[in-house]
Amino acid sequence: MTGTLHLMPTPLGDDVPLQRLLPVEAVTRCATLQHWVAENAKTCRAFLKRVGAVQPLTLPLQQIDIVELPKHQALTAQAARALLAPAVAGHDMGLVSEAGAPGVADPGAAVVAAAHALGIAVQPWVGPSSLLLALMASGLNGQQFAFHGYLPREAAARGHKLQQLEADSARLAQTQLFIETPYRNDALLAAL
Repeated sequence: MTGTLHLMPTPLGDDVPLQRLLPVEAVTRCATLQHWVAENAKTCRAFLKRVGAVQPLTLPLQQIDIVELPKHQALTAQAARALLAPAVAGHDMGLVSEAGAPGVADPGAAVVAAAHALGIAVQPWVGPSSLLLALMASGLNGQQFAFHGYLPREAAARGHKLQQLEADSARLAQTQLFIETPYRNDALLAAL
């Protein structure tokens, strides 16, 4: 029997206590997991330190297995199977993003797809999601919305995409969501 892949949202910042962001059951589950997949092991360790401050970890942090996703390359079936080997062997695992919900605008989606292909149960947990928080706080149409991921880097292409999103919003009465990296925020705000 395979283990379960637990999709654990991570905080969007350090200013809110973990117990206000995740259900007690999620924090408790995190404390018991001995195998993790992460974009960055350092971020995962920092998250687990916060978990450990609320609920003692079942293993010392140095003994917890944290495997990083391949950087700047697609996740092959062979690499996915290696990442998920503990779950294939019957152990529960955790998957975390750099911030927010894993698998949403996040390379963790490939891990989730691989888990499904390998017959591994997937358990998403409730927690922070910048997309949903932005939609909730915007007052815009939450019944009809579309998410477009990252906008183009190049200024002309980004401007064209923003015009397209504005037209789609008016034509479809639909909220248009996108994300941007912090170092490109100023250019995006100038384009708006």
